[in-house]
Amino acid sequence: MNTMKAVGLTRYLPIDNPQSLVDLVVEKPKATGRDILVKVAAISVNPVDTKVRAPKEKVEEVPKILGWDVAGVVEETGPDCSLFRPGDKVFYAGSIARQGGNSEYHLVDERIVGRKPVSLSFAEAAALPLTSITAWEVLFTRMSISQDPDPNKGKALLIIGAAGGVGSIAIQLAKQAGLTVIGTASRSETISWVKSMGADYTINHHDTLLPQLQAIGFTNVPYIFCLNALEKHWAGISEAISPQGVVCAIDDPTSPLDLKLLKQKSVTFVWEFMFTRPVYETDDMIEQHLLLNRIADAVDHQKLKTTLAEVLGPISAENLRQAHKFLESNRTIGKIVLEGFD
Repeated sequence: MNTMKAVGLTRYLPIDNPQSLVDLVVEKPKATGRDILVKVAAISVNPVDTKVRAPKEKVEEVPKILGWDVAGVVEETGPDCSLFRPGDKVFYAGSIARQGGNSEYHLVDERIVGRKPVSLSFAEAAALPLTSITAWEVLFTRMSISQDPDPNKGKALLIIGAAGGVGSIAIQLAKQAGLTVIGTASRSETISWVKSMGADYTINHHDTLLPQLQAIGFTNVPYIFCLNALEKHWAGISEAISPQGVVCAIDDPTSPLDLKLLKQKSVTFVWEFMFTRPVYETDDMIEQHLLLNRIADAVDHQKLKTTLAEVLGPISAENLRQAHKFLESNRTIGKIVLEGFD
């Protein structure tokens, strides 16, 4: 067959509108160059999906397909591929500059694809790629934290918004690197989740950060990773960060940040956007392939666990609208996954 099922949009509408995400039948792509064609088994949703889908005036002539977390099986490889063969089980996040993976088949550059963890189902694996890449790049690339636990003894990382998908992986990776992890959470269920991921302490992101840190024995912390509401927490971050510390953020602030608050402490501030490598096809793009393979090894050796929280059912417009609604509530814990097509 030369067609496939997909879920996409032509207009950018509020998620309550049934036309915000619709079931489609589109042309099945072919693999060329270094692309592989993957038969999609399971997908996960991320805040980036809702940000891309957010209401705006633009209308797409060709339906736009979202979805940047996929687990599946290689169906076909382009002539320049060397990393995978048909039949290989894979997982990946893809590129925001291309069509997403909410479709029966998906084209992706092999350099940003990893082997699926053997010990996980496709649904469990689909929960991991985007968040794992983000958390890994934040800790070990952007913040230059050592993966060797010895230099990190006695050092603490504060993760603001720790119960989501990225925070759940960041907690686990930071613990493996020997850091003391403090995660923010405000509800009993999110506190329990954050602790189950391995956090040493939790504090409430609705309250002032520094007094809570002081109450558990920290005058400041050398590393702060902020996942959301950066402008809301900015003053608190500037108070809580250690002199010569490092702050990393991934969200989009709605108002300008006063970087002068960090000057006196000579604090480093860095951004992380996990699509930078694939969008710009950087020389080190293959690092994401290597990174995902390391994540798969860690999972298979029981050093990391999936952050799957809920499987909503098969991949359909109705189920994806429900998933987007959950994400937009800002109350999700872990990752929401959809599996297979009807």
